[in-house]
Amino acid sequence: MIFNQSEFDLRCEWGDHGVTQLAPISDVVVIVDVLSFSTSVEIATNNGAIIFPYDWKDESALDYAKSLQAQLASDRTSQNSYSLSPASLTKIPAETKLVLPSPNGSSLTLQTGKTPTLAGCLRNCEVVAKFAQKYGAKIAVIPAGERWRDGNLRPAFEDLIGAGGILSYLNGNLSPEAEIAVSAFHAVKKNLLASLKKSSSGKELIARGFESDVEIAAAFNVSDCVPLFTGNVYVKQSLVFSE
Repeated sequence: MIFNQSEFDLRCEWGDHGVTQLAPISDVVVIVDVLSFSTSVEIATNNGAIIFPYDWKDESALDYAKSLQAQLASDRTSQNSYSLSPASLTKIPAETKLVLPSPNGSSLTLQTGKTPTLAGCLRNCEVVAKFAQKYGAKIAVIPAGERWRDGNLRPAFEDLIGAGGILSYLNGNLSPEAEIAVSAFHAVKKNLLASLKKSSSGKELIARGFESDVEIAAAFNVSDCVPLFTGNVYVKQSLVFSE
């Protein structure tokens, strides 16, 4: 009760523990991993691809992909192959089945249980918020964060901003944690790209040669794609539920 923000409609908490506390008592969960899982899922599903989240890139991921007759995402540095780099997915063909390992966004998705789960990023803030409210008033927005080398959570600027962007379009009473996310988003809304480029995660990607990924991720409300996790896959949804 103390940590689950249950007295508020709109909740926001980081990472694994956030999902554990909030998913069971929420009508829907939104996973926010701006650089890069959620943005990659939005890009790919908007093209009609089918995304299978997976925790880790190891032998079991390869076996899982084979069992699905799906492709396995490569390391980000691989050329001419699909990966967690959003730029690598901009031309992925419709119906492509892709296993996308990620210790952050994928891992969190797989922990939400039976609670409906969406992938949110800066590119689809408004449509994700509107879609989420179709499930009910109790909404949990989970900024994924990154990992330090020892595996511990590193709260990430870009995910706080992305969470705040989505929360800014939702109706309901905000927890203090959600209020802070919204305030942070409004503080940088007019300079999203510049702010992301100066963030720790943004600087890391730029140093590794992935500045285009930061630029793609910083685009605001340019997509009408709502990636919905259903069964074991993310697929594109619209704002109108199917009968």
